[in-house]
Amino acid sequence: MSVQHEVEGRPLRADAARNREKILVAASIVFARQGLDATLDEIAAEAGVGVGTVYRRFPDKESLVVALFEDVVDEITELALSATTFDNSWDGLVWFLEQTLQRKCENRGLRDVISGTEYFQERILPAKQRIAPLIANLIERAQLDGYLRADVVELDFPMIDMMISSLGCVTNQTSPDLWRRYLNIMIDGLKVQRSTTTELGPSPDEDAVSGALRSCAKGPRRS
Repeated sequence: MSVQHEVEGRPLRADAARNREKILVAASIVFARQGLDATLDEIAAEAGVGVGTVYRRFPDKESLVVALFEDVVDEITELALSATTFDNSWDGLVWFLEQTLQRKCENRGLRDVISGTEYFQERILPAKQRIAPLIANLIERAQLDGYLRADVVELDFPMIDMMISSLGCVTNQTSPDLWRRYLNIMIDGLKVQRSTTTELGPSPDEDAVSGALRSCAKGPRRS
């Protein structure tokens, strides 16, 4: 397909600007629902424009991903920074987990970006380098204050994130808050001691469990 791309730095015409915004809105919907496996054809269909229009605004999928997610990734960094300001280190750590997981469970595309998809990695690396010491600080403070188990290591948290966000993404349409139940189970397992258990929230029904298992068994879609 031969498509003339927009010239960088040149102001867009009004109709081109409207199309660009329509494409970004459509991409946010499609990526949130399907993850970054979604194609530009699917995004064009959601936006109600031809795929050639998408290519004129964004020469490839990576440029669209960057435009859509760069600010959101920076927001995750700001959440980590805010969590370090909590007076109670345990509350800060738990709040950060809840806030980041909520965003990833609601947006499969964001989860793909943060979790190491092929897209966006060079652009996201500076943000990851900023966020890593902040998360390490949250963990160290919670352990020094006697809240977090001493045998928990920093690399446990990406694994916890992967497990909970995977569930959240496949159940978002049918049981959007189910992931919170399993985060609360994890939270109790992370804490050194507790006088009571964390309230788990509603238990899953059979349809939610079977649907989640089927979705996970399908694996990523191949293009």
